[in-house]
Amino acid sequence: MVTQSSPTDTTPTAGRREWIGLAVLVLPCVLVSMDLSVLFLALPFLSADLRPSGTELLWIMDIYGFLLAGLLITMGSLGDRIGRRRLLLCGGFAFAAASVLAAYSDSPTMLIAARALLGVAGATLAPATLSLIRNMFHDAKQRMVAVSVWTAGFSGGALIGPIAGGILLEHFWWGSVFLINVPVMVLLLVLGPLLLPEFRDPRPGKLDLVSVVLSLGAVLLVIYGIKKLAADGAHWLPVATIVVGSVLGVVFVRRQGKLPTPMIDVRLFAERPFSVALLAGTLMMFVMTGFGWSSSQYLQLVLDMRPFTAALWTLPMFGGMAVGIGSVAALTRWLRPGHVVGVGFAVAAAGFAGLTQVDPVSGLPVLVAAGAVMAAGLGMVAALATDMVVATAPPERAGAASALSETGSEFGGALGIALLGGAAATVYRARMADALPPGIPPEAGETLGATAESASGLPARVGDPWLTAAQAAFTDGLQVTALIAACLTALAAVAATVLLGRVPKRDATPDSH
Repeated sequence: MVTQSSPTDTTPTAGRREWIGLAVLVLPCVLVSMDLSVLFLALPFLSADLRPSGTELLWIMDIYGFLLAGLLITMGSLGDRIGRRRLLLCGGFAFAAASVLAAYSDSPTMLIAARALLGVAGATLAPATLSLIRNMFHDAKQRMVAVSVWTAGFSGGALIGPIAGGILLEHFWWGSVFLINVPVMVLLLVLGPLLLPEFRDPRPGKLDLVSVVLSLGAVLLVIYGIKKLAADGAHWLPVATIVVGSVLGVVFVRRQGKLPTPMIDVRLFAERPFSVALLAGTLMMFVMTGFGWSSSQYLQLVLDMRPFTAALWTLPMFGGMAVGIGSVAALTRWLRPGHVVGVGFAVAAAGFAGLTQVDPVSGLPVLVAAGAVMAAGLGMVAALATDMVVATAPPERAGAASALSETGSEFGGALGIALLGGAAATVYRARMADALPPGIPPEAGETLGATAESASGLPARVGDPWLTAAQAAFTDGLQVTALIAACLTALAAVAATVLLGRVPKRDATPDSH
């Protein structure tokens, strides 16, 4: 059971040093998240400069996220053993060095290698920062605020990435999107030793290399398979990689139960607040990423916006998420955490229900307004689910617990794109099955992007009606995606309220940690 602090106990409270230290911790999290999306606008520029093949371009985009997700569990456990501040500072130095290497890459191979190093370094930063928050903020109310700030930084980084990239690309070359990492990491290296405490497991044991290989293989294979399913549809290779990865995951979990000092304490999953909060965070990323993928395509290909303009129109959603995250600390004073998670999912469901009304012509106001409501609800879930995962784990296992939270988010995001994006694509193809003009190859009607490109080369009397039908079909898919997300979040609202209903309010019991 999750335990919280009361006003009458002797739990130490954080002071000015801890709050300034929190600001230092949030900065690298923003960058780690930004680097997942900052290349979106830079791709045409680096492609013209480095001339990568199609396969190389995919690896430039994907290798960072693959290694980041695959190494989170290992790095979280490593931080518990060698010291979280030490791991954070080593990761910050490596992130800065890899950023310089990426910025000045003169070949696709060099850039892929640099992005791989960025992924390895990034995997040290997220669990180290979150677990240090667990050690710096012992009071449950203060910790909730701190985790909310961390969540806002991590979530906001993905939205800020395209905007920051667009601004930099207006004035500088494509490598500048990487160089912005360097001064922030230098600041971390200077201020970290002064403001951040060191913490490690007093009885760490040695790191089990077999478990490292199993966890890395499981995460990489499953996420790779999911991404391939989303990109290429059902095929034996992605299905096989998912199956093999899942088997490795089962072997990993069983091995943890037998080791004297496991990477992950599997007994945590028996704690309902931990397991339900982990699932809630994964579902939150599933619906947000899945719908976000479709909505970004809608802005660019249906409403005909430039990528940078489309990124700017996502700012109201970030504002909604900030409101949702900011409201959690106040709501948990009056409501049980499970009820707050339920309210968050219910608000998100209302937002998704509104998003089912988006149309191909005048859908922008609905998308912005309902999207802000959706993001507010998911922001509530994100902040509280993260806090519950960290608070349930003992302090010496906070790094591994933080890594599990982030790994769940990575899985949720990959599944969201594969399944919700796949649902939208299925609707699109069904609507467009009989609309292909004579003489046009079938692959031109597979996606809206391909249709738009083909339609531009046709006479207006043929191409314009075909493109209009394609935009309407894509919007139908977007509506179906929103409807599925609305149903899932509505069910999650009920489930979270029931399953977490007994978790006490913030001021109910002393904090035993």
